[in-house]
Amino acid sequence: MRVITCTKLGAPENLVVESRPDLAPLAEHVLVDVKACGVYFVDTLMVQGLYQIRPDPPFVPGGEVAGVVRSVGEGAEGFAPGDAVIATPGLNGFAEQVLLPASRLIPMPRKLSFPQAAGFYQAYCTAQFALKNRAELKKGETVLVLGAAGGVGLAAIDVARDMGARVIAAASSPEKLEACRRQGADEVILYSEEDLKLRAKELSGGGVDVVYDPVGGDFSEPALRAMAPGGRHLVIGFAGGEIPRVRWNLILLKQCQVVGVDWGGWGSRNREANAALFQDLADRVESGRLTPVPPTVYPFEDAGQALRDLMDRRVVGKAALSLG
Repeated sequence: MRVITCTKLGAPENLVVESRPDLAPLAEHVLVDVKACGVYFVDTLMVQGLYQIRPDPPFVPGGEVAGVVRSVGEGAEGFAPGDAVIATPGLNGFAEQVLLPASRLIPMPRKLSFPQAAGFYQAYCTAQFALKNRAELKKGETVLVLGAAGGVGLAAIDVARDMGARVIAAASSPEKLEACRRQGADEVILYSEEDLKLRAKELSGGGVDVVYDPVGGDFSEPALRAMAPGGRHLVIGFAGGEIPRVRWNLILLKQCQVVGVDWGGWGSRNREANAALFQDLADRVESGRLTPVPPTVYPFEDAGQALRDLMDRRVVGKAALSLG
């Protein structure tokens, strides 16, 4: 089988395609033929050695894939050969095969293509956990989504819209804002040209109720300043590259909450609740209430280019590697 290997930390162009022996069946594990690999911003950080989890080279990146079960080892339950699944290896996902315990597999929603499914689980579970569990978003409230044209941002627009919220999407180009509108955003802010704080307050009629912030950097403080009293600022991540330093007096004066969102940690500690969260999302996909955007698809061997395009903000929405 082919794998994409990070042989040394640094630019994604350093990734190489290697050939390795096919994986053998293993008791209590499920062998999956990968059809598509989700490409996340975290993958760009990991190959540069900039993520909090820092594997030593050589390693195979890739945390989420979609494919078809080839075989089921003795003692593994819940899956059969031919089942379409989403798999979450954490690492070793950029490969033609993955071998995982059954607990790391999820039935794939039938309405999703393999490339869509490869980028669905993490993005949509994060959005659902953040908006419902952490922000307790209510129908009619206003959500400001930063980095809204990325995969995580478009998922947040979709989930917030389905929950009955009014969505303001902020992104860096007219093309990206158009993608946000297609996904259901009610209003948009071109924060490369407009004042984020002033425009968000204007569009929300005085202040937003929830900020969905996977960006950090220079945009977190103006977004916090645009918040209505009693609002909730959801800290999702720092794709902008810098962890912001926010003035605590703003939190006091706004009487707002700054809420950390670690869906991965919560999900690992609350497996039954996380399974129910995902099933709710899958049901809403099947009913047409949620509409994940098809990703930009790259050939498997172009993984380095996919990561580079994500780093350079050239991808609108998700990216995926296709294995046919």
